[in-house]
Amino acid sequence: MPQKEAVSTDKAPPPLPFFSQAIKCQGMVYCSGSIGMDVATMKLVEGGVADRTKQAILNLQAVLEAAGSSLDNVVKVNVFLTDMQNFAAMNKVYAEFFHKDPKPVRTCVAVHQLPLGTDVEIECTAHQGEEFLSSTNLLSRPNLMTKDW
Repeated sequence: MPQKEAVSTDKAPPPLPFFSQAIKCQGMVYCSGSIGMDVATMKLVEGGVADRTKQAILNLQAVLEAAGSSLDNVVKVNVFLTDMQNFAAMNKVYAEFFHKDPKPVRTCVAVHQLPLGTDVEIECTAHQGEEFLSSTNLLSRPNLMTKDW
């Protein structure tokens, strides 16, 4: 059975007692949703959805780094907005962080309400990078799809 390991960092807001900031399992990092909360004040950052989007992504970045990964390794992003009128403002900030090709796949949906009354929440999945893959010999295993075995 695959081992799963909780990821925790004090550089991002702490999770509630019934979930983890992220889980590492089989070379992947699965991050919980992140909101635009400042870890120093434990309050939502002031301003608009762009400010909270930036902080949410910075929080995810801190969690990914604690897991030995980075935003460059993100493969899937889910964005939740309480108002699709905020899509352009969120997207502008999002593009500042996720501009390298290949970009992650993404879903963005409108929801009725988010924690603490915020207007944006972002979650992601990333791989742990080439260093992890080579340290576990995953890169040298035969590719069963191409019959390289």
